[in-house]
Amino acid sequence: MLRFDIPQVCSNAYRLQSAMNLTIAALYLFTPYRWVSLLLVIGGFLRGFVSPYYCLSYRLFSGITGKLGLGRMQNAGSKMFADKVACILGVVMAASWLLGSEIGMIPATAILIFASLDLLTGFCAACWIYTLWYRLRSA
Repeated sequence: MLRFDIPQVCSNAYRLQSAMNLTIAALYLFTPYRWVSLLLVIGGFLRGFVSPYYCLSYRLFSGITGKLGLGRMQNAGSKMFADKVACILGVVMAASWLLGSEIGMIPATAILIFASLDLLTGFCAACWIYTLWYRLRSA
């Protein structure tokens, strides 16, 4: 569902956000600092379930891209869906860390792969699924 209740978001700011999510996933996977998954939960919750404009990292990245003249606006719905997925994966990662389980490696690897893809190519898999879902539902 397109979100018209929230102003459009900067897709290039979200690419920088992908770099942050990639860093969080890499820290989770390759260091003992598993608590970083809580940053993914908080950021994903704010951007996905509340509004991207309440998230400090989005506001910072949006400001940077705006100053550089790289702001490219798009509807917030698909990006918010991607953040909801990131929040849920972050919850699994954090719960896994708190319970001493290794199952959190699976969502961390998925974030590592898909955030890399988004950062390097601009292809957001969750945004693509979001669009496909609503096209299939309306058909």
